[in-house]
Formats: sequence, structure tokens, C-alpha cells
Amino acid sequence: MQTPPLGRVLVVDDDPTVAEVVAGYLDRAGYDVDRAADGPAALDRADAHGPDLVVLDLMLPGMDGLEVCRRLRARGPVPVIMLTARGDEDERILGLEVGADDYVTKPFSPRELVLRVESVLRRARAATAPKPTGPLRAAALTVDPAARRAVKAGVELALTTREFDLLVFFLRNPGHAFSREELMRQVWGWDFGDLSTVTVHVRRLRGKIEDDPAAPRLIQTVWGVGYRLDLDLDLDPDPDLDLGSGPHGDASRSDRAPDVPQPDRAPDVSRPDRAPDVSRPDRAPEAPRPDRAPADWTRPRA
Repeated sequence: MQTPPLGRVLVVDDDPTVAEVVAGYLDRAGYDVDRAADGPAALDRADAHGPDLVVLDLMLPGMDGLEVCRRLRARGPVPVIMLTARGDEDERILGLEVGADDYVTKPFSPRELVLRVESVLRRARAATAPKPTGPLRAAALTVDPAARRAVKAGVELALTTREFDLLVFFLRNPGHAFSREELMRQVWGWDFGDLSTVTVHVRRLRGKIEDDPAAPRLIQTVWGVGYRLDLDLDLDPDPDLDLGSGPHGDASRSDRAPDVPQPDRAPDVSRPDRAPDVSRPDRAPEAPRPDRAPADWTRPRA
């Protein structure tokens, strides 16, 4: 009996050698593989066959991979793995911003790419599986994992798949510090990869959920460890609350009372102009000693 394919993968690359090698490895791993050599053809093939995952080269003729990724993600939540010859961080971040789930820098190991395809598909299928859970709330945030919606102060947030999964994971595990390796493994299902991916997503998530991303109050950096979600803070104080008269206001603290003289402590008037201390009659001021002349006496003046 023929084994059903593990999934349909669309490989988009204008280099026929790369496309052939990638398609061959994925085919031997048990995937049904389709191919396209440019952006418009990739969109047509995606519409026609509905791939479970797209392996997408960044540099394509006519329409680059970033634009193809934007249009693919606008049509549905298909996972995308970017292939790029550029290893700098800006290019990787840009690919993640438009919705890529992972990236592989050329030259790469085809076997590693197959493992990444397996990992991304496993995570994507787990994310779409129904889970018996209600909305999660923290401060002004309300997150509905089933509907994959996140709202802050009544405004829906535009979160990528990665950012949403990361936020849900933090909300389900508040107060626990996770390393970047743990986040990569537990949120994305990766056992390997560039840890800067986690750093980028945490930074971008802070930019969307924190009131001041430069001074985050929800997602805290735990130096030497990783990140922690704190929920035990008063993140939304009532703007009409008068803190000066409440139980935590300054006026209610006996140790912050107005500075008035106390009956048992007369004001200190013994130093009006830093005069010598003469409050002790048994200790007169020390008279000058003839054997300790000023230092400038040792040299004649000109």
C-alpha cells in the first residue's frame, strides 16, 4: 500500500540546480513537491494546488521573495521558509516581518532544510489544532488562542504567527524565566537554529504590546537567562485616582510628614555661620601652638 505524502511543498527558486536538489531531498523524505521559478508562477501554483508549506527564494526575477511572501500570507496562513544568500541580520528580520516562519542562508545543507520543513509543519499543525482554552488576559491585553486574535485596549494587534505563538506561550507561563533555547524549542519546535530569531521576535512583540518598548513592563529580560512575563504589576492605574490621598499616597505616610519642629528636638541654632563650637565650657578653643607655624612662614616672601 502506498504511503500518503507527509504534505505538499512548493519550492520556488530561479536556480534550477538548487530547485532540483531541494525538490529531490523533499521527495525522498516523503513530501509531494511542486516547483516554480519566479514570483507570479509561484502565486499561480499556490492558488492551484494549495501547498502546506512554501520554500521560497528571496531573490527572484520579476517579483522578489518578500513580495511573494506578503501575497501568500494575505491569501492564507501557509507556512513559508525563506532561502536567502544574504546572511546579514537586516535581511533576516525583513523576511520575518513579512511573515516568513523560518529562513535558511545559502549555501545550506539540504538535509537541514528537510528537518526545518518537518519542524515548521509540525508547529503549524499543532497551532491550528483545537485546544480547550478560553481567552487569556493580562493588563490591557486579551488574547484568544482559538480565534488567534490579540486585542490591546480594544484595538486588535497585527501579530505575525511567531509573535502570536510567543505571546500565548508567555501568557500561559507567567513568572517563569525561559532561555532563548527553551523558547525556540517549546514555541517553535526547533531543536536547532539561530538564537537571534528569538531576540528579534521578543523585540518586535514588545513593540506591539508594551506601552513603552524601551522600558518594558510585561516581558522582562532576565540577564544571563532569557525572558520572563511579569503579570504582578499595576499596569493600568486609574487615571482619576488621587495617589496623594490614598493608602499609598505620600500624605498618608507618617515618615513623610511635613518638616516641622518637634517638641523634644529644638531647632539647631548652634551653627548660624559655621562659628566654632562653644557649647561646651569645659573645652575652650585650642590656642595656636608656637611650634606649628603656618607653612608659608618657612619661605621668605619676595
